[in-house]
Amino acid sequence: MDAGLLLLRVVVGVLFVGHGTQKLFGWFGGGGIRGSQGYFESLGYPPALAILAGTAEASGGTLLTLGWFTPLAAAAITVVMVNVIAVKWSHGVWEVNDGFEYPLTVVAVMALLAVGGPGAYSIDSLIGWHLAGLGTGTAALIAAILVAAGSRAMRQPSATATPEQRH
Repeated sequence: MDAGLLLLRVVVGVLFVGHGTQKLFGWFGGGGIRGSQGYFESLGYPPALAILAGTAEASGGTLLTLGWFTPLAAAAITVVMVNVIAVKWSHGVWEVNDGFEYPLTVVAVMALLAVGGPGAYSIDSLIGWHLAGLGTGTAALIAAILVAAGSRAMRQPSATATPEQRH
């Protein structure tokens, strides 16, 4: 079980570090801050949210990979994914239609880790922190959803991204 949680955390965490650094630095074929701000603006979000999203993904991914402050890491990633779900909601569930199946799957994984914990092979476990659990994990995820709702409220609904701007 602990080895499986480690594998899950490392794969998902490293991928989110990649997503965040695409937004922040243009690594791995990303648009960097300017490109990400343009994309966010095309979706109706204030451009500054691109920096916050990139930071949430990179820092949340790093913490998740290490298994450190795991509920906080899960909350950081959940904030971004809930916004992605909101943007893709009208497309339906399936990714083939640009739907929200991927971000919903990530939110489910974040709920698992926030509530169930990072496992024995984690910094949280190593230093004796038992931050995850039903109460803490649920609180972290509710806080993430509330923050996501706040950022969603800043969105101008008439904006839409062109296919070229999506990635």
